[in-house]
Amino acid sequence: MTDKTGQHVLILEDDPSVQTLMRKQLTAHGFKVTIATDGLDGLMKLETLKPDILLCDVMMPNLDGIEFVKAIKANTATQKIPVIFLTAKTDPRSMIEGINVGARFYVTKPFQIDDLLAKVRRALSGK
Repeated sequence: MTDKTGQHVLILEDDPSVQTLMRKQLTAHGFKVTIATDGLDGLMKLETLKPDILLCDVMMPNLDGIEFVKAIKANTATQKIPVIFLTAKTDPRSMIEGINVGARFYVTKPFQIDDLLAKVRRALSGK
């Protein structure tokens, strides 16, 4: 199924294989995709881009996902962009922290692409 919207997804992910997988799957479903390799790169890209949603790894170099989300949620220009965390951190404490800083969903790796796409659509629809 292809989404008609052409909505823009900013992916913050330092693993090239995960970047490639998500880019291919999301573009195949009609999304425009931009990649940032860490939180600092993501903050720089947000200065010029207006993505509809952020898919963010938690463990990244330079600025991790938790600190990145804290920064965007503190900025009125970016605080309403929905965030989905993608991470290998599966412990309950990390999941709670991710939701508490403002993530809409917390998806653990390895993930099923259909589950991720469903969560992206739900976050974009505001449900």
